[in-house]
Amino acid sequence: MAAIEIYTQPGCPYCTRAMRLLDSKGAAYTEIDAPHGTPEREQSRERSGGRSSVPQIFIDGRHVGGCDDLVALDARGSLDLLLASG
Repeated sequence: MAAIEIYTQPGCPYCTRAMRLLDSKGAAYTEIDAPHGTPEREQSRERSGGRSSVPQIFIDGRHVGGCDDLVALDARGSLDLLLASG
């Protein structure tokens, strides 16, 4: 299975939705707590090309975007392919 990293912050409904989708796929992921003003949030911003919102999701080191992007990948059938690529 692919290596998945997801930058989140407490209380974020989009983060919860993205993690629930990954959970429903049986995908293991590393959650990185990245509230505003933390080094982890800055790392997320740098890795994502400047996107400052959470979640920011990476599959096998490739930035796939946020929650809406993940849901769109799933709707197109592409998410399963990415998850199986690892």
